[in-house]
Amino acid sequence: MSRQTALHSVHTELGASFTDFAGWSMPVRYTSETAEHHAVRTTAGLFDLSHMGEIKVTGPDAGRVLDRAVVGTPSRIGLGRARYSMICNDAGGILDDLVVYRLADHDYLVVANASNVDVVATALSERTTDEAADAQVSDKSQHCALLAVQGPAAVTILAGLGDDHVTALKYYSIARTKVAGHDVLLARTGYTGEDGYEVYCSPSVAPDLWRQISAAGERYGLVPAGLACRDTLRLEAGMPLYGHELDADTNPFEAGLGRVISFDKPNRFVGDTALRRFRDLPRRRSLVGLATSGRRAPRAGYDVVDRAGNTVGRVTSGAPSPTLGYPIAMAYVEAGHNTPGTELAVDLRGTREPALVVDLPFYQRPSA
Repeated sequence: MSRQTALHSVHTELGASFTDFAGWSMPVRYTSETAEHHAVRTTAGLFDLSHMGEIKVTGPDAGRVLDRAVVGTPSRIGLGRARYSMICNDAGGILDDLVVYRLADHDYLVVANASNVDVVATALSERTTDEAADAQVSDKSQHCALLAVQGPAAVTILAGLGDDHVTALKYYSIARTKVAGHDVLLARTGYTGEDGYEVYCSPSVAPDLWRQISAAGERYGLVPAGLACRDTLRLEAGMPLYGHELDADTNPFEAGLGRVISFDKPNRFVGDTALRRFRDLPRRRSLVGLATSGRRAPRAGYDVVDRAGNTVGRVTSGAPSPTLGYPIAMAYVEAGHNTPGTELAVDLRGTREPALVVDLPFYQRPSA
């Protein structure tokens, strides 16, 4: 039986359609996923992300442990700031992509994807033990709910419910504050390509927070938003999804994410040797964007072929783009076929749909 978030009854009241996602019963849409998508791009959307994992790493050696455990250097993160990172295996494969927040000198919050919470918590615990470090790893997921307010109106909406921290918070920062009278951790992060916030709170106050944010956002056009539009939003923004663009058989360089690896750490880290080798070798495949002009969208698992009909890659994610008005996809393609402007095709169950390699992301929000 799927687990339910603290907001399940709220979603039911709103008439949400549900889907099982990583063992959770999650709202996939409330009315129209296209309408929800456009609301996030033009005004704001409110998401329940309580299926995500929150893992604390604390203690005098917390920074050193994380430096060994992940590909980045969390010990260098400023207080109240965040960094995107990955945790890899010894072979350089990606176990999960993460956001690491530094809450205090020896207090870190690691946010993992719902499907990988146990994998990440176990890996962090094992790597702490390997280091014989004075650090504690604790999975706090069951004690945490997560709401996200995303879109151009997000700042205005939350500013009316909080204090100066809301507007003062910089991108990829986090602060302890109050929203709608409740103690929260407020992060200026997201997974939609828009400005916005993620609100970490106790499950007991999540329903009241949801209702107060919804009421405050009504005049601005805020709508509840489900996982379906979250997927098309992140796809347009070129953001990878674990299990699609990322997995244990993929290394960060293939995914175009080599920039997040810190090879200048004073000590080695898990996957270091393999990742150095991948860095110095020619890429056998690369993640690219594909744009098509037909009515049918490429879907995950579809073959990508060259002009001679040879299979040169595979689609990892694809959908009609509500913002752009044509189908888009991300795909891994072999070396020599990844240059923007390259003409390829996607095999749509026997029909070859022309596709053009384009730069990622497909969409970037307008500059303020």
